[in-house]
Amino acid sequence: MRNEVDSIGSLSLPSDVYYGIHTQRALDNFPITTQVTHPELIRAFLQIKQAAAQTNATSGSLPRPLAKHIVAAVKVLLSRPIDLKQFPISAIQGGAGTSTNMNVNEVIANTALEMVGRERGDYQYIHPNDHVNMGQSTNDTYPSAGKIALIRLLAPLFTELDALINSLSYKAESFKSIYKMGRTQLQDAVPTTLGNSFHAFLKPLQRDYQRLQAAEKALHSINLGGSAIGSGINVSYHYQVHVVDNLASITHLSLEQASDLFDGTQNADAFVMLSSQLKTLAVNLSKMANDLRLLSSGPRSGFLEINLPAKQAGSSIMPGKVNPVIPEVVNQVAFEVFGFDATVTAAAEAGQLELNAFEPIMFKSLFASIEHLTHAMTTLRLNAIDGISANRQRLAQDIDLSTSFATAMSPIIGYNAASKLTKSALKTGKTLRQIATQQDLFTDQQLEHIFRVEELVINARTPEHGLVFQAPKDEN
Repeated sequence: MRNEVDSIGSLSLPSDVYYGIHTQRALDNFPITTQVTHPELIRAFLQIKQAAAQTNATSGSLPRPLAKHIVAAVKVLLSRPIDLKQFPISAIQGGAGTSTNMNVNEVIANTALEMVGRERGDYQYIHPNDHVNMGQSTNDTYPSAGKIALIRLLAPLFTELDALINSLSYKAESFKSIYKMGRTQLQDAVPTTLGNSFHAFLKPLQRDYQRLQAAEKALHSINLGGSAIGSGINVSYHYQVHVVDNLASITHLSLEQASDLFDGTQNADAFVMLSSQLKTLAVNLSKMANDLRLLSSGPRSGFLEINLPAKQAGSSIMPGKVNPVIPEVVNQVAFEVFGFDATVTAAAEAGQLELNAFEPIMFKSLFASIEHLTHAMTTLRLNAIDGISANRQRLAQDIDLSTSFATAMSPIIGYNAASKLTKSALKTGKTLRQIATQQDLFTDQQLEHIFRVEELVINARTPEHGLVFQAPKDEN
């Protein structure tokens, strides 16, 4: 064990850990969840510390040998997977993220001390606050690190969203000549094509892509350099001017300093905007999953218009049953994201005066939303969409039995007369064409036109299929 001292008192720590007393107090105070601070948040924090040390050295505020040791320690920590045993603080924590900031400061300081042959905890030589945290505050480092982590986590989401859109586009093209009954309020409406249905699945996802791009762009504005509350206290002019550019060079991201550091420190609307767009994506994915479950329902007593790939046995008691497990898991991820959005909204609103203390729960919620949606889209594409086939026989049968053709009759014989024909067909079990022919209300040419399903669909303003969506390129 080794002993460390802070403003509250002394505390014993295991001798083999690189963190210090602030981290240990956080472990004692926040036994909330087994989910620790996200590795991407730690990675971003480490890069902020590197940028800060380099900038402070250039300004003359930090002796160059100390800056060199800090940078070397950061590079060692970044050269390997983030060791969560050294960054063990709960993702949910009080203090606006101060515990995570100090955890990073302590691990860097003790790593640097060990690299120069000194004992961990020998902070007279390299101090977590005075040297590693120089020119910084949790007020500006924590939200900046969170934004960088979000940008990085969004990259695979964009990739997977693009792949799902392309997969749906391929299906829309493949199914464009397969006719089916359209439904409104789960009742027969008018004919359409299966291609139109899949095209309608992908269009909102294209809009989601663009909306998320706008939300992601807002994350590139960070308040680093604002120090406490955005005031710039204890920050050199050189540091405030150059630290974000140095961080951008280290992260290879197009970062810029917020034009108003007070605003950038206390307001969390960028996170609400991102959460809202993630929720919208979840809504669209869940609506699609609902439709896939309905269209594949059966196999004998449901819609059975499409066949989903059989992925696993569906029941422990009913032999041969196969459930739509992939759409079901997408639904559940969506329900979770709805809850995360409510959490982010409440946390952003609850900020008081010059600082929002609830960014830890915002980041935890946003990180989970992004990662779970990304994985949900992957399994939806690979294990459902790519393997969907059309049940052509059932689709043709439904159209033949449908009374929807009465809509095309009403301009000729009127709404009320067409309604009577529909009721007669339903009552007798005959097709609408049989009833209409028996009553001699139409010429043969009119009947041929009314029941030519391809004309009903083609005459509609149908979408262009076969255009594979290409993700817009980031101009930055």
